[in-house]
Amino acid sequence: MKKLVIICAALLLMLNACKRDEYYIDGGKANPDYQGNMLQYLQAKKVPFDTVAQIVKLAGMEQQFSTEDFTFFAFDDDVVKRTIGNIKTFGLNNMLFYSGRDTVKTLDQIDPAIWKKYLQRYMFKGINRLKDYPQIDLGLRSVYPGALYYDYNNNVANIGVNFNDANGVRYIGYRQLVLSYIPDISKPNDNWFSNFISSSDIKPTNGLVHTLNYNGTYIGFNINEFFSDVYFTGLRPSVSK
Repeated sequence: MKKLVIICAALLLMLNACKRDEYYIDGGKANPDYQGNMLQYLQAKKVPFDTVAQIVKLAGMEQQFSTEDFTFFAFDDDVVKRTIGNIKTFGLNNMLFYSGRDTVKTLDQIDPAIWKKYLQRYMFKGINRLKDYPQIDLGLRSVYPGALYYDYNNNVANIGVNFNDANGVRYIGYRQLVLSYIPDISKPNDNWFSNFISSSDIKPTNGLVHTLNYNGTYIGFNINEFFSDVYFTGLRPSVSK
């Protein structure tokens, strides 16, 4: 009987090990390589990255996204739409309107330096695949803490791999990256904004892309900071037709 239990346990572990390779939503067993650079990847995936590709251009970062090797945690167009919002829904335009300021009609009205700042919050030096990050358990960070990484703005984020449970057994299920923005590094364990990844290890000819699962966040994880930057910088005349 004991031998039978051991055999069943071994089969269970093998089954779940196989399933670990199937956690991608649009990656996984499919070829993760993209025959084009990172900017071309975003442009080709009009849903959900058409607006993100536009922001890359508005930020003047086409060269970086076309040639440099870095790891990009790609937010999607819905994050931008939610961030800009309108006067009736909470977001940038609602905050501008009730502050007595003009609202954003086109994305090119926002200063390129602001777009660059918030894009860089999702950019990390080097090419790091899921396997390169340590384990994190958001409910047990004292044991599985992930690790701290500096983005291109020298802000600090925690990145780790969440090992899901399966069949009642801890940590043997599919693996999923988690990006957590830390708003105040003097309090590194407080007020995290955590975002799970929907697809990992997408490899254009330069860099690496992990796509963020939409969870209702705002660009840069901090709508108040984004509003403050736009408010004090002011809006530019639109050149869009």
